[in-house]
Amino acid sequence: MLTVDFKRFPIRPGNRVLDMGCGGGRHAFEVYRRGGRVVAFDLEPSELQPVKGMFSAMAAAGEAGSRTSGAEAISGDATEMPFGDNAFDRVIAAEVLEHVLDDQRAMSELARVLRPGGLAAITVPAFFPERICWALSSEYHEVPGGHVRIYTRVELEAKLARAGLEPRWHHHAHGLHSPYWWLKCAVGVGKDDHPLASAYHRLLVWDIMKRPKVTRVTERVLNPVIGKSLVVYAVKPC
Repeated sequence: MLTVDFKRFPIRPGNRVLDMGCGGGRHAFEVYRRGGRVVAFDLEPSELQPVKGMFSAMAAAGEAGSRTSGAEAISGDATEMPFGDNAFDRVIAAEVLEHVLDDQRAMSELARVLRPGGLAAITVPAFFPERICWALSSEYHEVPGGHVRIYTRVELEAKLARAGLEPRWHHHAHGLHSPYWWLKCAVGVGKDDHPLASAYHRLLVWDIMKRPKVTRVTERVLNPVIGKSLVVYAVKPC
């Protein structure tokens, strides 16, 4: 399930791309498929082992996008990244900044490693759906490594501008997922076996696998109103 729209965030063969806070690697895998040279970067080394395994499996299956494709996984801190200035053509930071205590420093690092004219895609939980989750359940966010803030779009774009990036356009994503998380927060975040939560999860898995027209149209309608994620695209000025 991709949050970044790769039609708005084009990857050309050979582009150097950083996936900062890659987690399970979903966006890094898509960059690799599209021919980019991707670095999957995450604080937790344990998160990167399956990512490395998937990169190897993709290469063995011929799923790398082109001869210029490349992929590696590196562990480190988003507020002090081990890369030179202007090292990447594209940077992705998907659902990570809400976890970082010094988010302004992380954004400055993101801008530092992006080349002039390069494009960044930053996604965070959208304000309205996230605020409901926090109101329904402290368990949702009061956990080690959990969410430490809720962004408005104005705040996020102001911080990106302060870091040296120019926000250009934005959209919301995953409108079908917000009601699922509200339900989870209401019945208990850890109660995956709750009948209602389990049934809604099966619906989401079916939607991801089958992508039927009815749910695609429904989500496009819901996204501007209750999209779970806010996605902002920003350029580093030349």
